[in-house]
Amino acid sequence: MRKRSIEKKCAAILFAASLSLGVAACGTTDGGYDSSEGGAKTASGSEWDMTNTIVYGSNDYTRINPAMDEHGEINALLFDGLTDHDGDNQVVPRLAKSWDYDESTYTYTFHLEEGVKWHDGQPFTADDVKFTIEAIMNPDNGSENAPNYEDVEEINVIDDYTVSFKLKAPNVAFLDYMTMAILPKHLLEGEDMQESDFFRNPVGTGPYKLERWDDGQAIILKKNEDYFAGAANIDRIVFKIVTDANARALQLKSGELNLSQVTPKDAANFGSNDGYTVYDMKTSDYRGILYNFANEYWKENSDLIPAINYAIDRQAIVDAVLLGHGETAYGPLQRNKYNNENVEHYDFDLEKSAEAFEAAGCKKDDDGYWTRNGKRIGFTINASPDDQVRIDMAQIAAQQLREAGLDVKADVPAEGIDWGGQECCIIGWGSPFDADDHTYKVFGTDKGANYSGYSNKLVDEYLTKARETDDETLRAEYYDKFQEELAKTPAYTFFCYIDAMYVADNGIKGINKDTVLGHHGVGIFWNVCEWTME
Repeated sequence: MRKRSIEKKCAAILFAASLSLGVAACGTTDGGYDSSEGGAKTASGSEWDMTNTIVYGSNDYTRINPAMDEHGEINALLFDGLTDHDGDNQVVPRLAKSWDYDESTYTYTFHLEEGVKWHDGQPFTADDVKFTIEAIMNPDNGSENAPNYEDVEEINVIDDYTVSFKLKAPNVAFLDYMTMAILPKHLLEGEDMQESDFFRNPVGTGPYKLERWDDGQAIILKKNEDYFAGAANIDRIVFKIVTDANARALQLKSGELNLSQVTPKDAANFGSNDGYTVYDMKTSDYRGILYNFANEYWKENSDLIPAINYAIDRQAIVDAVLLGHGETAYGPLQRNKYNNENVEHYDFDLEKSAEAFEAAGCKKDDDGYWTRNGKRIGFTINASPDDQVRIDMAQIAAQQLREAGLDVKADVPAEGIDWGGQECCIIGWGSPFDADDHTYKVFGTDKGANYSGYSNKLVDEYLTKARETDDETLRAEYYDKFQEELAKTPAYTFFCYIDAMYVADNGIKGINKDTVLGHHGVGIFWNVCEWTME
């Protein structure tokens, strides 16, 4: 039931391999935001004048390319979509002030805001919308977002401020997907959508614009005074590159940063009495083992994954790695209204694990290891070198599986994960939006974010039917069946949903602690224009 080959476009591999807010960046190399542009060495040791400035601890970027990649926290500051999500993750207008839907032709017509300017002063128009979505849909560009728009049959520019999308089938998640950042046609037409220098010098319509990019040091944004929805209160946001999680916590303590996501272990060292606020924010972001079904090992042994699932003590992982800041996971929709809690959870049960191995014809050798056809069952779980939480999870999972009789080890490849060659790795995914998001393109055969190469015809069928009906009862039925089928032939071994732990200086006001965040904890900046600093 699983695909026997896997293809990944270069950019998708690079982005997924980072499994973080971004990877590396290009720009100047003089190492800081100098005083001639408003920066100064402060008493705290920061390179930046932090007056009305957020200095945010960030992983590194190679590019800022929202059309090809996902989950860059910086995207929402520089760019806008036609729609947006509010604090309850509901769709609201952004570059489109309104829209109509013709049920008979599956056509959405968007009426755009007038007078919006790109950061270079050029006018935003419907041509930019058509250009962006067509670029994502173009298979030559290799966008992992392409499955979101595969139902689009025609894009028609009616006038400068009206654009329509005719779909070949209903897609009730379409308004969610129109939160996609719109890119400027006048700067990208004819450019390589993976390699263009634009993505190291991005120009958007968003509330902040790029002021400076110091390679490996920082990306400095200043507020867009002409932002059509009203200028932000905070003057600058500095994405300071601090790739080590422990270093981010130390720099928060020293005052070099005033906002950062940290590990649960580091978050425990901060409190309001020290001038900090710890935001323990729920996410739809799950962790687990992704199996590479293109690898010969899993072509032969994928039927053993249910037995492996029973051998994982998920609560022990939540307690040891997350210090309780999360919950055990059994599927991809636990934070969604369409979750089916009645599917097989694969709760920790070594007896069931042993029964499943025996049913698959496995036997234990004299050293207590499970074998199949005379060979020990074993594999390597990889983890990204820049994510301590995933490293800890890989090590604990490997230890648990060894105790269950599997010859498993954890590894942290210094050069990053070899997606095509590896056996498996610690994966993170999840979306707080429509249930179609991060299911259809993650588990659908040959879809843009299906990094495991998983393929199941019934899963494909149920996910397609679920996106094509707005009848909530029918959608619930299809998503129930999808989750049941996924549990029968698992793509992953789910571990847990993680909380995003953010630490902020008490002077930063306006962060919404109740918003459910997305993958990598992305989404905290959704209402940044309302934030203030004291």
